[in-house]
Amino acid sequence: MSGHCLLAPIPESSSDDLLPKDIKLAVLGAGRVGKSAMIVRFLTKRFIGDYEPNTGKLYSRLVYVEGDQLSLQIQDTPGGIQVHDTLGQVVDPLAKCVQWAEGFLLVYSITDYDSYQSIRPLYQHIRKVHPDSRVPVVIVGNKGDLLYARQVQTHDGVQLAHELGSLFLEISTSENYEDVCDVFQHLCKEVSKLHSVSGERRRASILPRPRSPNMQDLKRRFKQALSSKVKAPPALG
Repeated sequence: MSGHCLLAPIPESSSDDLLPKDIKLAVLGAGRVGKSAMIVRFLTKRFIGDYEPNTGKLYSRLVYVEGDQLSLQIQDTPGGIQVHDTLGQVVDPLAKCVQWAEGFLLVYSITDYDSYQSIRPLYQHIRKVHPDSRVPVVIVGNKGDLLYARQVQTHDGVQLAHELGSLFLEISTSENYEDVCDVFQHLCKEVSKLHSVSGERRRASILPRPRSPNMQDLKRRFKQALSSKVKAPPALG
């Protein structure tokens, strides 16, 4: 699946007929779980281990996924932003991000149990903001290469994803580019499917349904025409 994913800068201008679909993804999770590293790994194939504190960078690329051209935007998020369970609220930047995005990647580190525990409230907030939609969410256990420091078992991630009705993958951003690419590919395709469904619904609501001919009315009018011809007086010679 990863072999069908190509990346290129988004062109500055394009014909309206050729504009690619817009795909907006957000990567959420606690600090130092590898969110920025995952995004950069996907976009550049390079792994960078250390980053400055994340302030919420937006990445944009033109992406080809299985032949479809997509205009991809990925919102990275600071790790310190968390859901306030007691108030049922979130800090404003996170609230705006959740409202903006169409697909979500929830990341924790298998070496940090607290980051694992932050996934459920994030997921629940996403579903509160998008209650009537099928916005795709993927849960990722990152840093799968650091088995010696594991605090979260694989079955814990599987169980959480099962309870939340989400897809789960455990990966190593540093060691396996293909797994990282597959995660983003999956989200792109799921969001693209939602666009197709919503587009069909909009077209159906805008375009009037053509009326089928009323056969009974046509027969009645045809009989009237014949009757008028029969009753008409003959022309005088």
